[in-house]
Amino acid sequence: MNSTVLKYLLLCILSIFLNELLKKTVCLDKLLYNSLSEQLTSIQIEKIFEFQEKWQWINYIFLPILILIKTSIIATIIYIGLFLSNKNLKFNVILNIVLKAEFIFLLVPIFKMIWFYFFQTNYTLEDIQYFYPLSALNITGYKGLETWFIYPFQVLNLFELIYIIYLGFEIGKVTHTNTDSGLKIVGLSYVPSLLLWVATVMFFTLNYA
Repeated sequence: MNSTVLKYLLLCILSIFLNELLKKTVCLDKLLYNSLSEQLTSIQIEKIFEFQEKWQWINYIFLPILILIKTSIIATIIYIGLFLSNKNLKFNVILNIVLKAEFIFLLVPIFKMIWFYFFQTNYTLEDIQYFYPLSALNITGYKGLETWFIYPFQVLNLFELIYIIYLGFEIGKVTHTNTDSGLKIVGLSYVPSLLLWVATVMFFTLNYA
């Protein structure tokens, strides 16, 4: 089997496993029940949970599709950046690099589990929802912050920085240049696209929140 396909499958399996483990660790169902009980009756909540349990398998399909779309878009953006820099690489090589880089973000649910299990043992559903380890949001806190500022403060995190540096390192290696050259390509392709995405999310949050 192709190594790129193997990396993709492993990434999907680990992502699903860690997300499910995180739900169990923070008792997400209990938090959700407590949150819904403020607005709905117990019968209505039970129906929601029954529906959720019945269609839970969709999550196992949706997450791999989401990962495939994300990695393919990022690989395409970097491919265009390389092309504009007069460097020719096969798309599969770039996709392989992006898939390897995505494993960095698997540390996020692990850090979340450690934080809420050992340090912040008293928490709400909102705490789980907005917490992003080693991010700017952890410094400012989400309470009192405008809703449309939350996502960009989450994106501004150490994992994203490591992700960008790793992409630059790998691009520099496969183009037989150096990390600085690779970072320049990533900085002119992936980073502006990330900023555009963040701005888009902020726009929709501001208009529909």
